[in-house]
Amino acid sequence: MAEDNCLDDVHVRMLRVTEDLRVIQRELNCAAMQAPSDPELMEALTQLPEIESLELLRSALDQMRHFLWFYVQVMTTDPEAGEQSRRAPEKMVSATVGSFIEKYKSMTDAALLRHFADGKIRKPN
Repeated sequence: MAEDNCLDDVHVRMLRVTEDLRVIQRELNCAAMQAPSDPELMEALTQLPEIESLELLRSALDQMRHFLWFYVQVMTTDPEAGEQSRRAPEKMVSATVGSFIEKYKSMTDAALLRHFADGKIRKPN
């Protein structure tokens, strides 16, 4: 019973946060559209406290996005499928898996060599 109440509280909080994020996005969008014609607003938006709070929000949202991706993966994975794959005998594994792994390894080696040959520092995303 207490567990259901806790989940209900989390659900209500998620809805509230989602709506708050939509409002924040709408307000920031309005500010971004007004800023070019309003020098005082532009100056206020580019001050350190404003930039720091935006960076803090961006970081928290990025961390939450990663967590939610992981959480959904864990919660939607079929535990029965994982158990069956662990119990599968080794003789069921075909020779094509080995050739696939070798092919994949050579592809990744080639990509890594290409990356080092370029000599460029690339942004990860």
